[in-house]
Amino acid sequence: MECAASMNKSPVRVYAHRFAFPPEAEDENHHVNNVEYVRMLQEAAIAHTWQNGWAPEELHGRGWTWVVRSHFIEYHQPCQAGEEIALHTWVADFHRIRSRRKYRFVRVADGAVLADARTEWVFLDFRTGRPIAIPPEIRAAYAVVPEEEERTIQ
Repeated sequence: MECAASMNKSPVRVYAHRFAFPPEAEDENHHVNNVEYVRMLQEAAIAHTWQNGWAPEELHGRGWTWVVRSHFIEYHQPCQAGEEIALHTWVADFHRIRSRRKYRFVRVADGAVLADARTEWVFLDFRTGRPIAIPPEIRAAYAVVPEEEERTIQ
């Protein structure tokens, strides 16, 4: 079975996930709640994975899945519901069973960086729930973005 990722000419290095937080995402301070940022980290990572040819159903069909080990978010400016956001995400590295993905929340109207984040993902055997080595075909679906290039992501 040939996966969709192998048909891509080259992986999307930096994926831009565009959205606006809904009104119910704001908290009592009239800023988007922290939990909403975490939700979007996961949504953008899944969208990037789809873009590079791997649907969650295909991963599960092969007995694989990704799970989060940790999140880190640094907030720079508040965000209000309804603002158009470009959430840029990219793979920063691969190790045997884990990968670090980074993110940048940018307000489209003025280019302001609202937050930077990173997530450590662990690759698992879907059936046993135990970590396994990341297969070569998964690694090939992404291009690791070197740290020196991250400053230019906007």
